[in-house]
Amino acid sequence: MRIIAGERRGRKLAEFAGDDVRPTTDRVKESVFNIIRMFIPSASVLDLFAGSGALSFEALSRGAKSACCVDIDPRSAGIVKKNAELTGYTDRCDVQICSCFDFLEKTDKRFDIIFLDPPYNKGYIEPVLGKIREKNVLNDGGVVVLESDGTDFHGGADGFSIYRQRRYGRTYITVYIQEG
Repeated sequence: MRIIAGERRGRKLAEFAGDDVRPTTDRVKESVFNIIRMFIPSASVLDLFAGSGALSFEALSRGAKSACCVDIDPRSAGIVKKNAELTGYTDRCDVQICSCFDFLEKTDKRFDIIFLDPPYNKGYIEPVLGKIREKNVLNDGGVVVLESDGTDFHGGADGFSIYRQRRYGRTYITVYIQEG
């Protein structure tokens, strides 16, 4: 796993060992960042279900100003911190070890880009999108980038309109813009 573009292009990232994780492939990552490229400059990024933080580090490499990586698993937080060191972004990356719901409930920050890559088929998508809307954590003109599986495919969501949607094999990328 590596950063594919920007100031840290080619930098290798630490990742999980084993088969129980599914990092975003370079092909999907490149497509996502092509879709959201105009939202990235100086953006504040929230990475829910962060895993290794790869999407956040890609955004930082491409010009985002800050990232907050949230994951309930302390192993993920450790890998995000290691990746912050490997990329030199420790001063621009905040790591929170808690559930996304706890984070969204307590934060007073707002973000320009929210990456949402929950475990597939666990029923997280609608409740998390609802909490993002309820707590008003997305800045006006910001986007939510959802990665979901074909069996967990998600279309419309209350309070959001679909900006773009693409399918890559079994993976769906849905980019939402919050409605007025």
